[in-house]
Amino acid sequence: MIGVVVLGSTGSIGESTLDVLARHPERFRLVGLGAHTNVEKLAAQILSHRPAYAALADPAAARALQERLGDRASGTRLLSGPESLEQLATLAEAECVMAAIVGAAGLPSTLSAARAGKRLLLANKESLVMSGPLLMQAVREGGATLLPIDSEHNAIFQCLPHGASAGSTPPGVRRVLLTASGGPFRDWSIEAIGAASPEAAVAHPNWVMGRKISVDSATLMNKGLELIEACFLFGLPPERVDIVIHPQSIIHSLVEYIDGSLLAQLGSPDMRTPIAYALAWPERMASGVAFLDLVRTARLDFRAPDPERFPCLAIAQAAARAGGLAPVILNAANEIAVHAFLERRLNFPGIASVIEEVITRSSAGPIGGLDDVMAADAEGRRLARERIEARARAGAPIAVGGAGA
Repeated sequence: MIGVVVLGSTGSIGESTLDVLARHPERFRLVGLGAHTNVEKLAAQILSHRPAYAALADPAAARALQERLGDRASGTRLLSGPESLEQLATLAEAECVMAAIVGAAGLPSTLSAARAGKRLLLANKESLVMSGPLLMQAVREGGATLLPIDSEHNAIFQCLPHGASAGSTPPGVRRVLLTASGGPFRDWSIEAIGAASPEAAVAHPNWVMGRKISVDSATLMNKGLELIEACFLFGLPPERVDIVIHPQSIIHSLVEYIDGSLLAQLGSPDMRTPIAYALAWPERMASGVAFLDLVRTARLDFRAPDPERFPCLAIAQAAARAGGLAPVILNAANEIAVHAFLERRLNFPGIASVIEEVITRSSAGPIGGLDDVMAADAEGRRLARERIEARARAGAPIAVGGAGA
């Protein structure tokens, strides 16, 4: 029985992980569930799955959880506070940790799991974007096994030579290609995109995801972050990581070898596939995902990203080339800008504008340690808030209505 902790259990990745685990009760034991503030959903998960531990990072939410559960979950020990997620990540009873907390908030617990030598299932891309060198060092020094959960990076991992490990340049690989659905605006005019509402941006055509990552898909910032992530995961420079628009989301990514071979991983667009692969690795096990019918799929299309529609991708590529703390600033500014867009305080094109302005004004340098990362993160957030407020004072457009293709 493999003990598993799920950090970010109330999000879409967490829920998919619990679904896969429930299909294999003879193989996995759920040790802990962790989230930030979602009392209602975590309470339901505790009562359904009966973990030994559960944690909420927000103390007020943890008190509300205790009141909601009463004496109905006496077998579950409740933890609270930001450090509680790190406690879960290092529990001796858990060999495997799913790191699925969205954003910079997931960094401390992810690093803790790596240092503790866990099998780290990484769905928190910001951990690599913000502190790639530090996380990879923690993996090496802690003796952890790092397995990517993002469908694109998991696909690449499946296509690499036997024995490939995270952080090492795989032999014989010329480049990797990350596929992107193009999001909901892939066929919209630039004028329509400029008037896009939050509701339109989160209506992803292929995947069921959280609101923030859905907006990242709509801007293609998610591909920029995944490019940075891929550089650390596979030991490749940015120029050997390419992006291709693939609207069907059937090919999840590709690896090109020096002999001209191009290997691809195909499957239905369902996150339970990469989750099951990482949980069972190096074996395979059932995931509950519908099997792919190639005849019914009929066609697979590809095209290059349009830089005019999706300026966030070019901004992220430049940050990847700059390295150091530039990706930290990029990620921080993006989180603040996306939040403002979802709150209708910023229009859709304003996301890219704010990020670019913040990077231009930032003092990003090399990464010396985690303190540098957190300071750069704070600077990026502060500058982004200042730019959003300045745009509001100047009467810049905000996200108010819907738009059609």
